[in-house]
Amino acid sequence: MNLAELLRKDLVRPDEPDKTRAKELLAIAERDIKTADDNLKNKNYDWTLAIAYNAMLSSGRAFMAAKGYRPVAEAHHLAVVQFCAAVLPTDSGNLAVVFNRYRIKRHDVIYGEAEMIGSGEAENSIKNAKLFLNKIKENIKY
Repeated sequence: MNLAELLRKDLVRPDEPDKTRAKELLAIAERDIKTADDNLKNKNYDWTLAIAYNAMLSSGRAFMAAKGYRPVAEAHHLAVVQFCAAVLPTDSGNLAVVFNRYRIKRHDVIYGEAEMIGSGEAENSIKNAKLFLNKIKENIKY
């Protein structure tokens, strides 16, 4: 889905670019990556992935704020994922796919199955959250 479709479907709306909010959200993402790492060390693998996903969500919301958009749909997590997939450069495509996969897994962790994430996947979720955060920073240059 491209940006025009996201706007037409009222999943995102234009807003004033907000550099301050973007910086706040980037700080939250950095905090969450550290917290995910602590959970990995404590072998809380489900929460590691859930918190790493939250870091990606905060990064994506920072990207939206910096670009002058906000999610509006009931499914705002999905709207953030779709916005990032549509607006980030094409070399970021795989990270957007991973972001969406973690969105689904995070939902399962929070509302469904416990102990479904292994150590390797938890470790990869932190690596991907860091890559995603760095890609966002490159694209908003804060």
